[in-house]
Amino acid sequence: MNDLMKEKFDAAEKAMKKIAEHLLSEFASIRAGRANPAVLDKITFDYYGTPTPIPQASNVSVFEGRNLLITPYSPADIKPISKAILASDLGITPTDDGKTIRLAFPQPTEDRRKEIAKEVKKIGDEAKVAVRNARRDLMEKFKTMKKKSEITEDDLQDAEKKVQKLHDKYIEEIDKAVAAKEKEVMSL
Repeated sequence: MNDLMKEKFDAAEKAMKKIAEHLLSEFASIRAGRANPAVLDKITFDYYGTPTPIPQASNVSVFEGRNLLITPYSPADIKPISKAILASDLGITPTDDGKTIRLAFPQPTEDRRKEIAKEVKKIGDEAKVAVRNARRDLMEKFKTMKKKSEITEDDLQDAEKKVQKLHDKYIEEIDKAVAAKEKEVMSL
């Protein structure tokens, strides 16, 4: 594989890795019944005029498995953080004692767990489509190089095999992540 091909291959591998990492971060933010601080990562509140994610302005910890304890660095942030949680799609009412905010995660029903598992599968399928698109784009680049006589037919065939191996590696990684998250959701 020549330098230009390797450069394109490395860029595609980086893109596929980013897709897999994004999938894992999406899974971390799915509320599955257990308390997980990552569910607060996407919720922002007004911190002195700047939308700020809750974990950046407070200490977030899990206690008793199903509860989150949020301790803002400044007690003045308790009300804005509580309002942001209420306004979010988290579906949990925060309770505060003036110093901390508590979030109690209820046990999801069987139907809700099935819905969450479907959502997990859908997010996994979207990630697989993105990986397939990255593979297709890379192969089109290599075929264009072949048409321009920048690479030989043998180079193209070798590249196809390597690209397919790379694709299979990330599809397998995505399948494992989906299976693990589905198992977690259904075993609550």
